[in-house]
Amino acid sequence: MRSSTFTLKAGGSEERVRVRRAPVAEDHSMANIAVQRIKREFKEVLKSEETSKNQIKVDLVDENFTELKGEIAGPPDTPYEGGRYQLEIKIPETYPFNPPKVRFITKIWHPNISSVTGAICLDILKDQWAAAMTLRTVLLSLQALLAAAEPDDPQDAVVANQNAVIVALSSKSWDVETATELLLSN
Repeated sequence: MRSSTFTLKAGGSEERVRVRRAPVAEDHSMANIAVQRIKREFKEVLKSEETSKNQIKVDLVDENFTELKGEIAGPPDTPYEGGRYQLEIKIPETYPFNPPKVRFITKIWHPNISSVTGAICLDILKDQWAAAMTLRTVLLSLQALLAAAEPDDPQDAVVANQNAVIVALSSKSWDVETATELLLSN
């Protein structure tokens, strides 16, 4: 219990008064920092014109802001256009110093996303995370990943190999020779 001493002056006399105060409970734990930050970022995503324009949504799964559900629209001019992709987002107690754990719930065929578990291979969700990044950054980056796969750093090698064949066959020159080599090398 904290105490403070005050001097009261009244009518020419002084009296010292000691006041005891109960301690103020302030939670500066990592978990509380994470919750306060994600609450602010959650509101940012809801109010952002950019996320609205890109058809990105986020919802609470539980009231303590440690589990969220995200949704991103497939980017235009991609095979994912018109699709709605559900994401599971788990916020660690060490957020924002460590990235959120994100995976696709919606099944998707993409070289950087596991077709089995929905795990994502994206540098900002691993070793390139910075505390200045936000939930909005993560969601926009995932949408960008759908538009620009990184086949040299695949999460799903089978999809990456088949994707290379599809790209070779869909190029303007219809590179059948390269596509055949890619298929035979597997």
